[in-house]
Parts: sequence; C-alpha cells; structure tokens
Amino acid sequence: MCKMNLEEYFERIGFHASFDQLDLATLKLIHKHHVMSIPFENLSIHCGESNIMDLDATFNKLVRSRRGGWCLENNFLFGWVLREMGYDTTMLGSRVFNRFLNDFGPLDSHLINKVVIDGNAYITDVAFGVSFQVWEPLELVSGKDQPQAAGVFRLTDNGDIWVLEKTGRKPEVLNPEFAKSSLVNRKENNLIYCFSLVPREAEHFLEINNKLQTETSLFTNKSICSLQTPTGFRALIGWTYADATYKPDEGVDVLDIRNIAEEELEQILCERFNVKLQNKLQPLDNKSFYTF
Repeated sequence: MCKMNLEEYFERIGFHASFDQLDLATLKLIHKHHVMSIPFENLSIHCGESNIMDLDATFNKLVRSRRGGWCLENNFLFGWVLREMGYDTTMLGSRVFNRFLNDFGPLDSHLINKVVIDGNAYITDVAFGVSFQVWEPLELVSGKDQPQAAGVFRLTDNGDIWVLEKTGRKPEVLNPEFAKSSLVNRKENNLIYCFSLVPREAEHFLEINNKLQTETSLFTNKSICSLQTPTGFRALIGWTYADATYKPDEGVDVLDIRNIAEEELEQILCERFNVKLQNKLQPLDNKSFYTF
C-alpha cells in the first residue's frame, strides 16, 4: 500500500489553497473542508467490519476508500494531518455527556486535538457530527461565547477539566410524523463533553475503541452517518434520514425528516454522503440517546 501523503488528503477534502503559512486562517479552512467532505459515521460496525486504531488503515479507509469514520478515526487522521503540516498539535481525550446518567461518561471515549498557534491554544474536533459539530476550531478561552453556524459554543475551565457546551435554536420539524420523535433535540442548552489537557497517545484509546464496537454502546445500538453542508447538515440514523437547515435569523433549525425504504439506502448513502459500502449495511436504531 502507498505511503500516506498530504496531497491525497487535501484532494479528498477539496482543499486546493496554499498552506505555506501555518496560521489560524489555514487551520479554519482545512477544518471546515474536512467536516463538509468526510462523514462522521459508524457504519463499519453495522457492516460486519471492525474499526482499527491504526493510522495507515484509517488513511486508507477515509481518504482512499472515501469513507467516513467516528472520532477515533476522523480526529486521529486530522491530528496526523496537522502534525505533518507542521502545526503544534496535541491529542487529548474527552468524556461525552450522557443524558441518561446526567453526567459525563467515565471513560475518554472521544478523541480531540489541541493546536497552539502563536502562543494561543485552540481545540479542533472534526468528528462529533449532526448539530453538535463545530465547523471551525474553538479558542481555548474560558467562558467566551463562540458563535458558529450550529449555535453558540462555550468552553469553561473548571480547574482540572474543561467543559464544552452549546446554546442552539429551536427545531422546526416539517414532517408532522416526527414532531415528537426522540431523535429531535429540543434542548437549547446542551453539555457536550469535558476534557483535560493531559496529552494522550493512540494507545490510550485502544481499549475504548474495542469496547465501543463490541459491547453495548451508542455505536452498537445505532447506525449513524452525518455530514455537514454549507447550510446545515444531513444525517441517517437507522432508517431515518434528515436534512437540517440552520436559520439563525429566524431562531430555528429546520428539520426535514423521513423514513427511507430499503431500496433507497444505497442511493441515499452515495448521493447524500458520497459513501459506497463494500459490505451490506444492516441499519439499526435501538433505544439509545442520540439526536439530530
């Protein structure tokens, strides 16, 4: 197999600008191109495949096979890209907020990256998906409102941990059949995850990488594919497909939701997410808290 290279990655995300200057503007541009091009998805689990915590395998899957991946793939790859470019990049682990527990999970199940530019630190995360996906890096500044397309994000320093939260907008569901769907997030203020600034290596995530795909978890309970668009995002959870349009001037997120038929599945994945699977997908939407 050919060696990983930045040119292939840049072609994959449609980035054709210069990166001679390792500045914030370039980082923002690459971050946004990534989330608009490479889906956040866990479909391998529901195709009888395994997600391997290996950079070569991740590069081949996300770049050469034009697939998406979950955070342990997307952010793992993105961290390599930034280091390869020359950015001062550190891998971090975070614990995702669990509404069933009303607390953050006990383990670092979500990988993120910290980037330092001219003495200022930023958090990059290209793999959370749906309405909680940031389109640009977040300044690592406590208590500062950071408006983006999806809403207002805020990082808070609580001493030994930092907390990420988001203030969003009200959902406007077009299809009456989904007006009361559990897939619709009706909370305007949401805790997303917490993290420490302790540097992590890939080995730190090997156990959770195995647990999330072999034991009962969100990712074994639901098949998920999400991709950001210039006006919002699109997502497929089980058999339910949604197109979301952000309308900040009106204070709403418009959700066009419908169930798809089995014969539509391959076409939806190809046309809406640019994903073509090698093995047959078994869509799943068991009870587990996850919303658009």
